[in-house]
Amino acid sequence: MKSDIHPEYRFVVFHDVSAGTSFLTRSTMSTSETTTFEDGNEYPLAKVEISSESHPFFTGQMKIVDTAGRVERFEKRYGRRKAAAGEAEVEETEAPATDD
Repeated sequence: MKSDIHPEYRFVVFHDVSAGTSFLTRSTMSTSETTTFEDGNEYPLAKVEISSESHPFFTGQMKIVDTAGRVERFEKRYGRRKAAAGEAEVEETEAPATDD
């Protein structure tokens, strides 16, 4: 194994900002913040948005996620084209009947 090419593997405190919980684990993540953990030692601090304490799969609770904007954008891009194309096909097939 080559020396001086691997990142430092150390203890890091991960703080879930949405649930307000913290846990200590080992990681190669580099951070500039530090915190004092429950055992009284100071460790690097990594703030995360979602962990097992706040993820809907683990908690069984659903959080409202803003997906309406994405759905509306999708319908604007693709839904209206299909509807417009469908109307054009209907107009072409509905030619007036002539009696010969």
